[in-house]
Amino acid sequence: MLTREERVREIQKFTLLSDVFMSVALEDIPACEYVLRIFTGKKELTLRRVKTQYSISKIATKSVRLDVLAEDICGALYAIEVQRKAYVDHARRVRFYSAMTDSSLLGKGEDYSGMPDRYIFYVSETDIWKVGRTVCHVSKSLTEGQKPCLRLYEDGSHVTYINAQVDDGSEVAALMRYFKTADPEDDSQGALSRRVKFLKGEEGGVERMCELTDMIEKRGELRGENRGRQEGKRAVAINLAGMGMTVDRIA
Repeated sequence: MLTREERVREIQKFTLLSDVFMSVALEDIPACEYVLRIFTGKKELTLRRVKTQYSISKIATKSVRLDVLAEDICGALYAIEVQRKAYVDHARRVRFYSAMTDSSLLGKGEDYSGMPDRYIFYVSETDIWKVGRTVCHVSKSLTEGQKPCLRLYEDGSHVTYINAQVDDGSEVAALMRYFKTADPEDDSQGALSRRVKFLKGEEGGVERMCELTDMIEKRGELRGENRGRQEGKRAVAINLAGMGMTVDRIA
């Protein structure tokens, strides 16, 4: 276990490209509003609530955990997901996250027109689509064969890829530069800067981060213990099978 001094030094290294630190930073509504206003271009966007590390699970399917899920005063939903792995099938991951988010919106008997607009912002460290821009919007359109777009297909779902690699001089790019450092002395990003400064350098914020990192460390130890027990059981099963014991007897 790290000492408190060591843990505080580790906290200073966190950036907003860490999903854990970003989740803690954006559970603060003003900070989350600040980020989403830049992502969406909606300068008057006002949030009603924010949930972080929000799990959506179904009995028969894979569950998801959204880094940030926010709702504005009009009912529209905004999900922010940080992905640092380069080998993930990003498009299908977003498709699944979208489907799981949508599946929780309507109750039985409710009309589909009651589904709110839903925005997913997929933040990556690198330019995963190699488009050479900080922001890349996904659009759908109705087409016929090889003819040009007839018209946009609007279903209320919006997906935007944002990367921290390309600096195209935009407002989003400036925010991504801040994401990469999360410097508590940098006050250029309004409410987000104030939140980061609180978490990294002020009483209460540092304690919150120490508690969180301590909990994560303990969970990691528990997962390691569980993994060790499972590997031990597997080794016993393999040894028994090698001795000729049937599967039923081993079970």
